[in-house]
Amino acid sequence: MKLPFFASFIVFTIWLTYEIKKNSISHQKNHDAFWDKENAANSTRRKSLEHLDYITLPMDKFPMDVMAEDETVRDIQKTILILNDKKIVNFTGFTNTQLKLEYGAPNITLLTEYDQNFTMLVRTLQKWAALLIDNNHINEGKMLLEYAVSIRSDVSKSYKMLADIYSSEGNLDKIRNLVTIASTLNSAMKNAIVHTLQESYLCNDSPHFSSDAPPGSPQ
Repeated sequence: MKLPFFASFIVFTIWLTYEIKKNSISHQKNHDAFWDKENAANSTRRKSLEHLDYITLPMDKFPMDVMAEDETVRDIQKTILILNDKKIVNFTGFTNTQLKLEYGAPNITLLTEYDQNFTMLVRTLQKWAALLIDNNHINEGKMLLEYAVSIRSDVSKSYKMLADIYSSEGNLDKIRNLVTIASTLNSAMKNAIVHTLQESYLCNDSPHFSSDAPPGSPQ
């Protein structure tokens, strides 16, 4: 009875040793590939940033006069005015290595700043919209959320709040369009946003919907 057990133990040990060695080799290959790519990125020369997809804020459409007496709103608007003078680019989902390979290592500080400005923008728009909606300025809050979605914000609350508004209006088509837009995000939040919208608002709807509205600017 001991011999079969011992043979099984030997086979298991050989298999385990093989798996450990295989995983070690795979890890080393991934490690080497990463550093090869990083070294190539760090050697990439500076490229023109002229044709980046810069975001221009529609200051004439923002509700700057709504709740302007509120201190929190004033602080939000100050942030918006500061961002309006800065360069903003949505690099959500891109690693520093990818940015350096695409635009050159010497530009990484600028590119990081542009991306941080985008993050600040979409978070500020979300905060502003929530404050307006909480104070019954629904249309103004909706406009801010629609703009945030149009520039591909990945703040999940923005999609949910906008879907709440569309749901209260009985407008499932616009919620479907939100799903279409969310499915194009280059973000780790994409699947969670799509799942939330489908489960919370379209659970009785066909998962294979079609929308005439192109993903992009809100309707």
